[in-house]
Amino acid sequence: MTALTHRIVQALDRFNAAYPWDHNAHYYRWVQRQLPRRFGSALDVGSGTGDLARLLAARATEVHGVDSDPAITAQARALTPEPTAVSFTVADALTDLPVGPHDVLTCVATLHHLPFTEALDTFRGHLAPGGTLVIVGLYRPRTATDHLLGAAAVLPNASIGWLKNRGCARSRLASMTARTRPADMPFADIAEAARTVLPGARLRRRLFWRYTLTWRRP
Repeated sequence: MTALTHRIVQALDRFNAAYPWDHNAHYYRWVQRQLPRRFGSALDVGSGTGDLARLLAARATEVHGVDSDPAITAQARALTPEPTAVSFTVADALTDLPVGPHDVLTCVATLHHLPFTEALDTFRGHLAPGGTLVIVGLYRPRTATDHLLGAAAVLPNASIGWLKNRGCARSRLASMTARTRPADMPFADIAEAARTVLPGARLRRRLFWRYTLTWRRP
C-alpha cells in the first residue's frame, strides 16, 4: 500500500466513524420482500434492539426475538409498545430457541458469532414445513470479486452515512450501529457449507460487506 493510498484509507475511516449508519437495517426491507404477505409465527435470532422483530409483527400472528445479551434485550422490550405480538427472550441461539415450528426465521449479522453448520441445522429444525429462512450475514473477503465488491461499497457507504446523519443527533445514530467481530469464513466456504445443510439454499454477495441466504423448507 502506497503512502497516498494509506492516507486515503485513514481519511475514509475517520469519515465513516464520524458519520455512522446501520448496515444491517439497510437490508430489512429486502428481508421483508422474501417473506409471505401474512404468516403465523416468526423467530428473529440475534434480535438486538428489536427493530426487525417489530417490522415482522406487522405481518405475523406472533414474533419471538432472541438475543444472548440481557442489556440489549431489555432495551428491545422498552422500545416495544404494549400490547404487542412481539416477545423478547434472553437465550442461546443453539440450545434455547422458542419451541416451534415457526413459519419464518430471520437472522441478521449474527450467524458469524455461531458454529456455522450447527446453527443452520438448528434453524432448519425450528422451521415449519414450507417455512422461510432468511439470513443476512458477514463474510471474510478473500477473492478478487470480494475485494472489488468491497471497494465498490466505499463511496456509497460514505455518502449514505453523510445523508443519514444530516440534521440528526450524532450520538443517536452512533448508538444504532452495533459493534460486531469480524467474520472468519470466506463466502465460498459459507456457500458450500450452507448448501450441504440446506439443499437449494440461495446465496449472494451484497454491498456493504454482507451476503444473503434464503431457503424454504420442503
